[in-house]
Amino acid sequence: MNHKPLLDYLNEYINLTVDEETILISKIILRNYLKDQYIVQQGDICKSVNFIISGCTKTFYMDLESQEHIVMFSIEDWWTSDLGSFITQTPADFNVQCIENTQLIQFTFDNLEELYTEIPKLERLFRKIVERAFVASQKRIIRNFSLTAKERYEIFKKAHPKIEQRVPQYMIASYLGITKEFLSKIKSQLIHNQ
Repeated sequence: MNHKPLLDYLNEYINLTVDEETILISKIILRNYLKDQYIVQQGDICKSVNFIISGCTKTFYMDLESQEHIVMFSIEDWWTSDLGSFITQTPADFNVQCIENTQLIQFTFDNLEELYTEIPKLERLFRKIVERAFVASQKRIIRNFSLTAKERYEIFKKAHPKIEQRVPQYMIASYLGITKEFLSKIKSQLIHNQ
């Protein structure tokens, strides 16, 4: 099982003993998803938090007019889930779908709770991860209210250059809350101004 990327990630933040690594590995599930497969669907209860080994996902909300509103992309060494649904074990507000064939490590709700008891430093780490995700979400909301589409695109491009190369333009436009035509216009303006 390819759990080395997860252990490398965790070891950047905490030091796990050999015994703790063994306990951790015993509680994880390795899953492979094909492009376009759903990890979580709106209305279902999110059963796992997911660490991406390889691939790319999008987290989105589908409105009543079947319009897709992308709130997040995730790539290698990132986490993906409908966290609200996972924490409360209530129906998901978001879909998580694979943009590429994706391999992940999953932690079920029960397994994660057991890990928190058996390896307390993991609970603190996951709290920090959730805090950072919350702060990033808050900052994104403020940017959406206060910045122009061009400014939002420039921030996205600078913060996530690897994602921009892997994701279709219409999805980036959805993430920015604009049409793909408007995104094309912004991109051509930026090229013209260089």
